[in-house]
Amino acid sequence: MLHERYYEEQKKYEELIQKENHPIDEYNGVMQRYENPVLTREHAPVFWRYDLDLDSNPNFQERLGINATFNSGAIKLNGKYYLVARVEGADRKSFFAVAESSCPTEGFRFWDYPIRLPDIDEEETNVYDMRLTAHEDGWIYGVFCSEKKDETDSDLSAAVAAAGIVRTKDLIHWERLDNLVTLDSPQQRNVVLHPEFVNGAYAFYTRPMDGFLDTGSGGGIGFGTCKDIEHAVIQEEKIISHRKYHQITEAKNGECIVPIRTEKGWLHIAHGVRNTAAGLRYVLYAYGTDLEKPWELTAEPSGLLMGPRRDERTGDVSNVLFSNGAIVDDDGTIYLYYASSDTRLHVATTTVELLSDYIFHTPSDPGRSSLCVDQRNEMIAHNLEILEAEAKRG
Repeated sequence: MLHERYYEEQKKYEELIQKENHPIDEYNGVMQRYENPVLTREHAPVFWRYDLDLDSNPNFQERLGINATFNSGAIKLNGKYYLVARVEGADRKSFFAVAESSCPTEGFRFWDYPIRLPDIDEEETNVYDMRLTAHEDGWIYGVFCSEKKDETDSDLSAAVAAAGIVRTKDLIHWERLDNLVTLDSPQQRNVVLHPEFVNGAYAFYTRPMDGFLDTGSGGGIGFGTCKDIEHAVIQEEKIISHRKYHQITEAKNGECIVPIRTEKGWLHIAHGVRNTAAGLRYVLYAYGTDLEKPWELTAEPSGLLMGPRRDERTGDVSNVLFSNGAIVDDDGTIYLYYASSDTRLHVATTTVELLSDYIFHTPSDPGRSSLCVDQRNEMIAHNLEILEAEAKRG
């Protein structure tokens, strides 16, 4: 026998899972947002949160609450869409869980059990933000942040971050490999594994940091290689996408999704962070690199690709847009899964063609207000000529 409240909560859960999701009426020619988040804390199954035993929970109280469901890796397998989401409990600990749907924009349902990662370090306190790479070696790799207390600092908030690595063939059985070691950087977060070998080696996009919160001397998004993925050590990191004064990458930046291969080069989506009077603001931006030399920058559009809008601006950590997963479908549609304010997960769509157009044809930031005005005025003047010519044609 179950508590009567269970049936009410289960009904609300099923209605949420089956809710249709539609594009919103907003246009910029690149990204299309959708009305509803694809994952929220309410998407966690009722039996994850409540003890259903009437003897131990006669008042049907939430025993193990879920605070947020957000930053998710993404992959398509056997015609289904899978998200490996970061689920944060009410205890602040994050864990990974697989959500599955036959539709990329709605209907995601978590598997019965969260992922039980192999526990290789008793000091590891928290894990989060897994990027999934289907590598040409045949494995699916998950690279995530592994966090533990910094025992050299008496500050209880001081932590050490490393890039943990796991691999799987089916999202069910996971093998834990050694954490990534970067000789140039004491800490790492937001690391992404490149999907192909580069000169016979595994390649990573890194975010070198001197400390857990501060990038310090870390100059931006790095690139490095190693021969052995099971004991990955990167000797040298080359900076691809730099942090720059008075741009969206001023405070921090990091690779978001696995780069997308095109004939023109690799398409990248990253996050940029700047400081404001209201705190750090996270946005998404894009750039391109050479197809054969993915460490060489070839295109850097000006400004942000997506920033937090409307309700996306509020949550546990406000004014944040973040992504660590995308799926490129067979028809070239890109489903970008992005989180807002460390609280919920959304989807936006574009295509390989549209994103490529945006990256390789949008002008770069000239760096100064005066030059930005010149850049804009040049486009305005050309547009007015076009409109005048169109008016004459009647």
